Amino acid sequence: MTRKDNEVELNIINRFSIINSEFFFSWENAYRQEFTNFEDNGETGEVWFGQTCQQNIIEWIKICKEIKHTDAIVDLGTGNGFFLITLAEQGFSCLTGLDYSENAITFAKAVAKNKNINHITFEKYQVCHDKGTFDAISLMPGEFEHFKNAYIAAVKQILVDSGIFIITSCNWTEKQLLEHFKGDFHLKEVIPSPSFQFGGLSGSKYTTLVLIK
Repeated sequence: MTRKDNEVELNIINRFSIINSEFFFSWENAYRQEFTNFEDNGETGEVWFGQTCQQNIIEWIKICKEIKHTDAIVDLGTGNGFFLITLAEQGFSCLTGLDYSENAITFAKAVAKNKNINHITFEKYQVCHDKGTFDAISLMPGEFEHFKNAYIAAVKQILVDSGIFIITSCNWTEKQLLEHFKGDFHLKEVIPSPSFQFGGLSGSKYTTLVLIK
């Protein structure tokens, strides 16, 4: 899509059509309730993986020399739009949110409008961020391989060559994620996450990887 001079468009849109109806409607109902709560009392909803996770990713983006404030950034499974809204407040201007829930889109638009934030539309993106969409797809028994391949193809299609893909998962370890994306992406960096210890073993609450197409 070619942008005309000074043309700015709010672009939190529905692009995911691979989700089965039962799974889809569970999220529709959840975001319908969150939107109602926002209208009633201004609550902006849950931040996936917590604000610490999101803030660590945003801080990494801010100091990454390869990412400019004018680069096009897309958030997969944008939910309430918290990630994009925070980036906009930090001066990033070319932001797009995608979600398979229409109610999530409505909710995110309302939150963004309340903060007077708009997003520019692009076809290709320098940065793609996912904070749970891949995890959600992996919860579909018997269909994961099909949906995983469709997901990877979609991410590759919207990213420029050598584009940055940031993914956070609580279902998969670093090693498992690299196995899923091998041949399509390579590891640039691991963003640290909170760790815990139990029974003499240590682990992380979630994993955040920075991959390069």
